[in-house]
Amino acid sequence: MTQKIAVLGAGKIGEALLSGMIRGGRHASQLLVTARREERARELHVRYGVECVSNAEAAKNADTLILTVKPQDMGALLAELAPHLPADRLVVSGAAGVPTTRVEEQLTAGTPVVRVMTNTPALVDEGMSVISAGTHAGEEHLARAEEIFGGVGKTLRVPESQQDAATALSGSGPAYFFFLVEAMTDAGILLGLPRDKAHDLIVQAAIGASRMLRDSGEHPVTLRENVTSPAGTTINAIRELENHGVRAAFLAAIEAARDRSRDLGTGGH
Repeated sequence: MTQKIAVLGAGKIGEALLSGMIRGGRHASQLLVTARREERARELHVRYGVECVSNAEAAKNADTLILTVKPQDMGALLAELAPHLPADRLVVSGAAGVPTTRVEEQLTAGTPVVRVMTNTPALVDEGMSVISAGTHAGEEHLARAEEIFGGVGKTLRVPESQQDAATALSGSGPAYFFFLVEAMTDAGILLGLPRDKAHDLIVQAAIGASRMLRDSGEHPVTLRENVTSPAGTTINAIRELENHGVRAAFLAAIEAARDRSRDLGTGGH
């Protein structure tokens, strides 16, 4: 808890990490933040009491640097950090698709790098953060990343070879659920319900179903079958979903997200 942590590029996820660390007992004096816009830096300082610094100052003074910039901006950020960053600092990369080798090759040889993909439910302390070690990162570095990201949800270690798949499932995953809720709300309107009532019905169904998935220990097939009576309403709906290839569409969509993550990792735009 005495180490200093810098969050570079403090957008929504970066701010969620800041607030999570403070709620977890870390003092604002142990935290640094960088932001591209001066008004954003002032906003974070007023809200959390953290010191806003330049990227170079963060590299010189922080023990752990969390890079929350977009993949396309990672190269320029690393070039800015490299002249000021000692090799004993921990660098945590949160950029989708960017492998640890790309980060390592722009920094001093031997710098420990940990790759983390989190998701937007971190904003409500229900994030899922997938953690992988780079070439020079050991148990201590993984544990440090778990401590930080564990403050805004759950963490899971995976080999880096599985990071693109995890990004497609978990990093992008909330958007799929929001899309589904949007579609189901539209269906409720089609059936004659007011939008606000349709929305409330679907959101509560989603919350309840999520808790059952998390807490019951049952397989999702079992939970679905428990709702699906012979010749009932649910089986008719399931038949239509299968007729329209919804399962196949999800498989193709998540595969496409995985492929895009790989593309970003090779410098694609």
